[in-house]
Amino acid sequence: METLNHKLNTYFETWMGPRDKRVQGMLLLDNYLPTFALTVMYLLIVWMGPKYMKNRQPYSCRGLMVVYNLGVTYLSLYMCYELATTVWHGGYNFFCQNTYSAPEVDKKVIGVLWWYYFSKLIEFMDTFFFILRKNNHQITFLHVYHHASMLNIWWFVMNWIPCGHSYFGASLNSFVHVVMYSYYGLSAIPVLRPYLWWKRYITQMQLIQFCLTMSQTALAVVWPCGFPMGWLYFQISYMFSFIVLFSNFYIQ
Repeated sequence: METLNHKLNTYFETWMGPRDKRVQGMLLLDNYLPTFALTVMYLLIVWMGPKYMKNRQPYSCRGLMVVYNLGVTYLSLYMCYELATTVWHGGYNFFCQNTYSAPEVDKKVIGVLWWYYFSKLIEFMDTFFFILRKNNHQITFLHVYHHASMLNIWWFVMNWIPCGHSYFGASLNSFVHVVMYSYYGLSAIPVLRPYLWWKRYITQMQLIQFCLTMSQTALAVVWPCGFPMGWLYFQISYMFSFIVLFSNFYIQ
């Protein structure tokens, strides 16, 4: 296993350059195999879970869902606040910010973005609740693509570009998740459902988020500052895939 990890790390560094030394020792970041294995386990549960539940009664999960969703709401609020205040007071450049330019600010951003990466693992629970409650119609290609890809992409982000211009998409996504998970958590309490007026705006906010992230990423292409250009092009293409998929979901 250690030999395989070493070979993978060597391959990645040959392909993408040296990894960022500042994240060494952080949970799950030293080697890619744990993240990959967790993703494979997730996909197996997505495939086998509905088969297992087919002839069983659905579970309510109401109490657990309230705790989970409000917990993710709190974590998202923490990440959004910490990222926004850190980059604002730290003088990050909105148009383009390299990964080595403000040591103390970069260090704090890296710490918050690790939680953002780890939150993508926590959010696998979204799908597991769908399976347990037999809401299989909600396990769409978009849903699985979003959850499986984000955890893996952010492993690479944390190892190569764990601060600088990477902060913006995570900040915006955390804000959207405050709105989204607070709705999911509170909607699990039937008496509150008539008062949850913001459901209709969630998908609109997600689409706005993707457009803003893609636009802000493009600014660093137009006014470069040393942030790796290949990552910027990847971010733009990835956001475009979300715009297409979420637009189709919204129209339907």
